[in-house]
Amino acid sequence: MEQHRKDQPLRIRPATIEDVPAILDLIRELAEYERLAHLVVATEDSLRETLFGPRPQAESLLAELAGEVVGQALFFTNYSTFLARGGIYLEDLYVRPAFRHRGIGKALFAELARVGVARGIQRLEWAVLDWNQPSIDFYKSIGAQALDEWTVYRLGPEAIRSLAST
Repeated sequence: MEQHRKDQPLRIRPATIEDVPAILDLIRELAEYERLAHLVVATEDSLRETLFGPRPQAESLLAELAGEVVGQALFFTNYSTFLARGGIYLEDLYVRPAFRHRGIGKALFAELARVGVARGIQRLEWAVLDWNQPSIDFYKSIGAQALDEWTVYRLGPEAIRSLAST
């Protein structure tokens, strides 16, 4: 990967269907970083369907330097019954290692916040692995607060099928 000068202009833009290969590469790189590569089953076809199909389930903002995709914020809409308002859940924020410490992560968050303001959202939420101190420090630096009193639960594919068959 070519190194870019720090003075090159950064562009944050919504992903298009042509970006699917780059989005999948970023997902795989993030999974490697998080030590979860063995869980990635996403394909270009499944991303085309879920991001750009008839009923998109998520969106992606891409960060580019000199035409090269160097990061992304992949997100979807959620809802708060207490607020009776929509929110944004940030599924993935990733900046390639060679491009970190240049404000790209903050620029992705700022654009995501602008999207949220335009849509009237009241919350922007995400999860972080408890060992990922660099990310935790970054999130705190932009004003994020940990919700330590909440525990995340998940049903995986087998548990969903089992429950659905009852």
